[in-house]
Amino acid sequence: MQDFHYQNGTKIIFGRETEASVGQELKKYTNKVLLHYGGGSIKKTGLYDKVMHSLHEAGIEVFELGGVKPNPRLSLVRKGINLCQEQEIPFILAVGGGSVIDSAKAIAAGVHYEGDVWDLFCGVAVEHECLPLATILTIPAAGSETSSGTVVTNDEIGLKRSFGHESLRPVFSILNPELTFTLPTYQTACGIADMLAHVLERYFTNERHVDITDRLCEATMKSIIDNGLRVMNDPFNYDIRAELMLAGMIAHNGSLDMGRIGDWASHDIEHELSGMYDIAHGAGLAIIFPAWMKYVYHHDVNRFAQFGSRVFNLEINLNHPEETALLAIEKLESFFKALGLPTSFSDADLPTDHIEELAQKLVCDCDSVGNYVPIKEADALEIYRLAL
Repeated sequence: MQDFHYQNGTKIIFGRETEASVGQELKKYTNKVLLHYGGGSIKKTGLYDKVMHSLHEAGIEVFELGGVKPNPRLSLVRKGINLCQEQEIPFILAVGGGSVIDSAKAIAAGVHYEGDVWDLFCGVAVEHECLPLATILTIPAAGSETSSGTVVTNDEIGLKRSFGHESLRPVFSILNPELTFTLPTYQTACGIADMLAHVLERYFTNERHVDITDRLCEATMKSIIDNGLRVMNDPFNYDIRAELMLAGMIAHNGSLDMGRIGDWASHDIEHELSGMYDIAHGAGLAIIFPAWMKYVYHHDVNRFAQFGSRVFNLEINLNHPEETALLAIEKLESFFKALGLPTSFSDADLPTDHIEELAQKLVCDCDSVGNYVPIKEADALEIYRLAL
């Protein structure tokens, strides 16, 4: 087990009607806020009016910036940075899913940075404090409501990159499972794939003697799979939605990282996919993760067999654990299919004549990605081929 430091300062406000408290919570930190949101769904559902009412009752001055798209765009981030600088806005409230929160974090990181915010996504170290932010979560998926990371797409060059800093963890996050009742089925499915992938990235590690976090990962994955299948047939069940919302948070709040080094190659490989084709991140992960597994499982067959046994209740073939490992990969792929997600380029109607370019972009600023098995350009190309 690795030595580690762990701290997560995000206050979680979980339950029914909790969005009504946003004004009083924000008042503890600021009297001026940038309200950041997406394409208008929060207005259709009435959430926007509830939030504005709460903010105005608390006497908070509100500036708005909507228009966040899935795979949030750098161009809108720059617009938000300019707005915060011009109006001297000291705090950001993100209302939406992972894309909105990631966009808000990128704005928060860029306001006090003297150069272009994209520098931070290209490896420039942060030597300043980011603006504080808070969230009201509407899509359980990315785990951005308690994480220190953000991912944006540079729409000028088609690159999707991540960046992290501890000061980007939200001050507080409001999680009301009722806000997810109106999510389209496909969006729910993409969110489930995303949160499951966050656990898988941590689970496949070379670190030994991490039984506690292994078991925590396995329990979280089982809960995501069980409730993910249930919600497809019972979308207005509060308890199921609450389980998924809590699972999405736990999957990415850092608690499953303790003492271990995760992989993250599949996320990097998928980022090229959604950066080029604008596919939903969760759908891209459903395509890439099984392909990555098929390529690397031989690195530690016993861990893949353990995954099959503890998560999918498979009996390990002690004489041929590879058989169990491969069956576990099939089970994961079948789960994604049961959610209605694509598991190949062809399922998603993606072009197949740019995979060399995808592989090249993946390592354009590094030699390899991933910690479990370092993935170089040639490896990435083979993984993309397995995903065709």
